[in-house]
Amino acid sequence: MTAPLHDTGAAEAAADGVGTVPAGVPAKAIEGRSPWRIAWLRLKRDKVALSGGIVVVLLVLVALFAPLIVGLLGHPPNEFHEETIDPLFSTPKGAWGGISSDFLFGVEPGNGRDVFSRVVYGARVSLLVAFLAAVVAVLIGTVLGIVAGYFGGWVDAVVSRVMDLLLAFPQLLFIIALVSVVPNSLWGLTGSGVRMAVLIAVIGFFGWPYVGRIVRGQTLSLREREYVEAARSLGAGRLYILFRELLPNLVAPITVYATLMIPTNVLTEAALSFLGAGVKPPTASWGQMLSKAVTTYEADPMFMIIPGLAIFVTVLAFNLFGDGVRDALDPKGSR
Repeated sequence: MTAPLHDTGAAEAAADGVGTVPAGVPAKAIEGRSPWRIAWLRLKRDKVALSGGIVVVLLVLVALFAPLIVGLLGHPPNEFHEETIDPLFSTPKGAWGGISSDFLFGVEPGNGRDVFSRVVYGARVSLLVAFLAAVVAVLIGTVLGIVAGYFGGWVDAVVSRVMDLLLAFPQLLFIIALVSVVPNSLWGLTGSGVRMAVLIAVIGFFGWPYVGRIVRGQTLSLREREYVEAARSLGAGRLYILFRELLPNLVAPITVYATLMIPTNVLTEAALSFLGAGVKPPTASWGQMLSKAVTTYEADPMFMIIPGLAIFVTVLAFNLFGDGVRDALDPKGSR
C-alpha cells in the first residue's frame, strides 16, 4: 500500500534519498516563508552587508546616546582646554594631535576642545538631517509617483515635468542662498535648530524626484496586473487600489532607495557645513570640523583625518548595507 499524500515526512525523506521516516517519528510540517523572511535569509548570507548594517546600528546608537558616551569617555564638546594647546603655535601639545587617554581623538587646535566629543555629537547632526530628509523625500516622492503612474494623462505629464525641473535645479546654490536670508528664529526654533530644519526641508524637497521616478515607473508596470484589474472589477475605489493594492508592492524598491539616499544626504550635509551653510557654531558638525582643519592640517593633520574618517565610514557602511538590502529584495538576484 502506498504512503498517503499528506505524509510530508516520508516525501521529504524520499526526496533527500534517505528512505522512509522511521515509525513513531513525527513528520515535520512544511513551513511557508513570506517574501520578507526570504529576503532576511538572503541578507543574512551577505556578510559584507551585515557588517555594514552592524556599523549603521552602532552609529545610530552613538548618536542617540551621545551625552552618555561623552560623559563616560570625553569632555563637554564646547569646553575649552587651553592647557592642552601650545601657546606659541596654537597646536595641540604632544604627538598625533594631542591623543591621550584623557582625549581619545586629541584636541582641536587653537582652543583645545575635545575632538572625540565633537565627533560623537557631529554624528547626531549628520544622521538626523540625513534620516529626516530621506523621510521627507520618500513621503513626497511615493505619493506623487504613485499618483502619476496610476492616473497617467495630464497628471503624469505635470508631475513628470515638475520632477525634471527640480532635477535640473542647482540644489547646493539654492540652499546657500536660502540660509543667508533665514532669520535666527523660525517655527519656534532658534540658531542651529533653524539651520537643521531648513536643511531637512530643502534636501528632502529636492530629493523626492529621484524616489518619484522609481515609484512612477514601478506603478506603470503594476497598474495592469491581474490583481489590480480584479480589484477594479469588484468596485474598489481609486484610493483603495493605490494604497492597498499598489503601495504594498512598492515597499521593496522604496526601502532600497531610502537606504541608498541616506549616505548621499550625509555627504550633502557635510558639504554644506564645510561651505558655512550648515549648522551654526559652536554646534558640532563633521563638515564644519573639516572646514576649520583646512587652515591647520599641515601642523595638525589628525584634526582633518578623524572627521574625514567619520564621514567615510558612515557613508561606506550605509552603501554596503543598502547594496545588500537591494540584493536581498531582488528575486532575480544571484545571492
